[in-house]
Amino acid sequence: MSDNLLKIQERAQQVLGDRLVSTKIEFNELNLVLKAATYAEACVLLRDSEGLQFQQLIDLCGVDTSEYKNELNDSNRFWVVAHLLSVSLNQRVRVKVCCLDDDFPTIASVCEIWSTANWYEREAFDLYGIVFEGHPDLRRILTDYGFVGHPFRKDFPLSGHVEMRYDPELGRVVYQPVTIEPREITPRIIREPSYGGVK
Repeated sequence: MSDNLLKIQERAQQVLGDRLVSTKIEFNELNLVLKAATYAEACVLLRDSEGLQFQQLIDLCGVDTSEYKNELNDSNRFWVVAHLLSVSLNQRVRVKVCCLDDDFPTIASVCEIWSTANWYEREAFDLYGIVFEGHPDLRRILTDYGFVGHPFRKDFPLSGHVEMRYDPELGRVVYQPVTIEPREITPRIIREPSYGGVK
């Protein structure tokens, strides 16, 4: 573990105070878990505070932890994870925040703090259904506007709800119920007497 990571961790604890749920250095990376109510405020402090200066948001995504078997599985279902970079200090940090409502996950938008968050937040909205309050243009970005559901949620069916095809008689794209039969694929086990060089 580097001394630099310990310094960043200590500085983040000083600056964020009770906005911080926990900090952890794991796999040579600093992870900060923030409170949902003060997420945007904490992000401004991470960007502007001396010794942190995370001027760039380099990634942001949603996570559905409903089937996780780790430290997150006793907490709420939907999380937002952001990766920040300080170009001037050559340091990185991962920020995690939990959406408090599983049925209607919402969290503050950080578009006004880092403009690069715009499309990342739209993607998390599209794929996970996380609503970013204050986002200037929150709409689907990867699926079409008539798409039903959020395909990266763990409870979304593998085959989807509808399929689309071009209908030459109507001269347009049409949606119809999925015609694929759901099935479970079990791998075939090969039992040959000479398999693997054993006789």
